[in-house]
Amino acid sequence: MQYSQFRAMWAITKASLRSTMRSPSAIVFSFIFPFVFIMVFGFIGNSGGMQHFKMVLAPDADTSNVLYRTLSQTAGVKWIQFSNEADVREAMQKGHVAAVLHINHLPNQPLQVRMESTTSSNNKWPQVKTLIESTIAALDHKQYPERPTVATFDFNYLTDIHSIRQYKTIDFILPGQLGFSLMSAAVFGVAFMFYNLRSTLVLKRFFATPIQKPFIILGEGLSKVIFQMITAVVIILVGHYFFGFTLIDGWVTVLEMLFLSFIGLMVFMGFGFFVSGIAKSDSTIPPVANLITLPQFLLGETFFSIEIFPAWLQPIAKAMPLTYLNNAMRSVAFEGKHLWQIMPEIGILLAWGLFVYLLAARVFKWE
Repeated sequence: MQYSQFRAMWAITKASLRSTMRSPSAIVFSFIFPFVFIMVFGFIGNSGGMQHFKMVLAPDADTSNVLYRTLSQTAGVKWIQFSNEADVREAMQKGHVAAVLHINHLPNQPLQVRMESTTSSNNKWPQVKTLIESTIAALDHKQYPERPTVATFDFNYLTDIHSIRQYKTIDFILPGQLGFSLMSAAVFGVAFMFYNLRSTLVLKRFFATPIQKPFIILGEGLSKVIFQMITAVVIILVGHYFFGFTLIDGWVTVLEMLFLSFIGLMVFMGFGFFVSGIAKSDSTIPPVANLITLPQFLLGETFFSIEIFPAWLQPIAKAMPLTYLNNAMRSVAFEGKHLWQIMPEIGILLAWGLFVYLLAARVFKWE
């Protein structure tokens, strides 16, 4: 009977998958940690820290007044521009902006300020409304005490936008935690796995069999892919049914998120191969792997938007592969974008994958 490389590869896959399923650390990093963070940050919500608001200034709004200048100098306020009204409405519907602000200046009269918002506007319209009211009150008290008011304020809560979706905390947190699970399991799992295979001389024993080297890597890698895809399915479905995570197109969205998970997993496994190649001992793997994963974990939009970081740090955060994976998943899950609409993010992830596998190929060792 002719020796089958694929049968041998599948035998390695099954053995490695059983080993992973029995590993407490794999279960903790892949399942337990993400759900702990999902629950903690889900309960915390947006209650802590500085608030950050993206607002749209209406095209005909007056910008030569003290109210606009004061709001523009307020920490956390960012003005966003759109080319047409349809784009503004779509951005509000998808939770990209908190409100649209109209400011009209009539001679010898207070400014007429009108704010438009929806339930889907990042859940921040109450804070924006309070911010504008308090700003007007502060100007009245400190700068213009002789006037009745510097501006009159009208809040217009829009109800005419169809298919309004509420942008919940879970819609931001869950994709980040899924990305974290994929990254940590891929980098640490692959690094420790191949280092241990070398140090315990298991790879040498493989060499005594007819199986070819590429099939050894494929067998071990496939076990990681199967385990992490199961993890991704569990996280997505539990998030949807127990925490209200938005899957805008149902199972189509699930499949697209799984495709993105597969791409991200393959990229991060490349980092794992790189770490296993340069590690001198098993004690050097955690610090080296943390140098790769920790900055992405903290800066890759896992917990917080990049916009809260200092300006000098934002380009670094935007260059990280985890940032693109997290943003792509959020675009698919909440905004309803399809894979062909997020090709820039996918392209950058693939470019990172090519780069890291070229590095891994140079340092990877069989013995």
